[in-house]
Amino acid sequence: MLDVPLLIGGQSCPARDGRTFERRNPVTGAVVSRAAAATLEDADAAVTAAQAAFPAWAALAPNERRSRLLRAAEQLQARSAEFIAAAGETGAMANWYGFNVQLAANILREAASMTTQINGEVIPSDVSGSFAMALRQPCGVVLGIAPWNAPVILATRAIAMPLACGNTVVLKASELSPAVHRLIGQVLQEAGLGDGVVNVISNAPEDAPAIVERLIANPAVRRVNFTGSTRVGRIVGELSARHLKPALLELGGKAPLLVLEDADLDAAVQAAAFGAYFNQGQICMSTERLIVDARVAEDFVARLAAKIASLPAGNPEAADSVLGSLVDASAGTRIQGLIDDALEQGATLVAGGQLAGSILQPTLLDGVTDAMRLYREESFGPVAVVLRGEGDEALLRLANDSEFGLSAAIFSRDTGRALALAQRLESGICHINGPTVHDEAQMPFGGVKASGYGSFGGKAAIEQFTQLRWITLQNGPRHYPI
Repeated sequence: MLDVPLLIGGQSCPARDGRTFERRNPVTGAVVSRAAAATLEDADAAVTAAQAAFPAWAALAPNERRSRLLRAAEQLQARSAEFIAAAGETGAMANWYGFNVQLAANILREAASMTTQINGEVIPSDVSGSFAMALRQPCGVVLGIAPWNAPVILATRAIAMPLACGNTVVLKASELSPAVHRLIGQVLQEAGLGDGVVNVISNAPEDAPAIVERLIANPAVRRVNFTGSTRVGRIVGELSARHLKPALLELGGKAPLLVLEDADLDAAVQAAAFGAYFNQGQICMSTERLIVDARVAEDFVARLAAKIASLPAGNPEAADSVLGSLVDASAGTRIQGLIDDALEQGATLVAGGQLAGSILQPTLLDGVTDAMRLYREESFGPVAVVLRGEGDEALLRLANDSEFGLSAAIFSRDTGRALALAQRLESGICHINGPTVHDEAQMPFGGVKASGYGSFGGKAAIEQFTQLRWITLQNGPRHYPI
């Protein structure tokens, strides 16, 4: 079992009242981690520590910040085994956590490369003798709220670019992966970023609303970023707006994968299976809607069903498991309700659907209509549905008929045709002849509609985590009307 203290001002500490909470393995029920349950005063202390560390961190030369972030990236990657050892918190496969560490290290490296790219500009002024500049400067304390499903990637993303821009950070760990999120803070602390530059607090699930509200309301917190469900994202966005704090929100998704009649069906099947079922479909970019031209739909469905047969889900520690567990049994019950609703209204179960506790076999349904909940609701599980239309316009209408707009994909041998469709898809991300699940540290990552607003990643994130200021320098006399 992993003990998980708070990290405040460079020090490991228990919650002020000594409370803890447990996170259990969803398959075995064994306690994986016991974490400190932060109080409201602990939340205040974390922000105070970050505020105290801000002047020195912001004043560092950009190449010194770069060096420290690069050192952190190397240490993060070197401790991959420790992160994998905590995978039992969420029931994920070891290969998913290994990939998480690799991409998280790259996120830190990309952030390090941005420390010298925070540029301003000189703007011509109509005032004689006035030298006008637009400068980007650090904001202060940034609050990052990260989820459990890609715990190393998304918690690192919540803090890397804020740090590169000269801000200090409070990371609110997920209640479902507190050990992993705390370990990220420890790695950054040991890499020598400085006491209070990164602070990590964990909280009991029932305390989350009060802790989040307290953190956002703190006057020292100047920016908020959140990755998670649309339901909670609306709350975070409303709280941030109430306190006039800009928020970067990356929320839910129901990614469509369009298969045009000229597509390479084998390539489309491989991408669909990976996108729909990797990490049990618990990725914001997971492929949930397979929108297939009716002229090739039967062939595509048959090939995908055969592929699904080679992807058994089971205990992540079992040698024959290709897929692992859902985050808990209640997720399985919720998803089973969506499947049952579709079947009761006439959908066809092509593959999967078997649920045992937190283990749900990869599932494919055909004949889904807009009367069924699975047509619109995000399953956040290993479930994909087939929607059929004939012709590009019909497929595009189906793809855009969703409140979500994060990731999408199009398969066609005619790349010009696919690119024209991609420009009309209502999504922040679109991949042509590639899977909906794809992320790189340097790419702008964000959605539209109910999938949020703003972008993480590389240069796009500089705008989110700096304050643009107008500064003038007057040379010589200036005329005034009075």
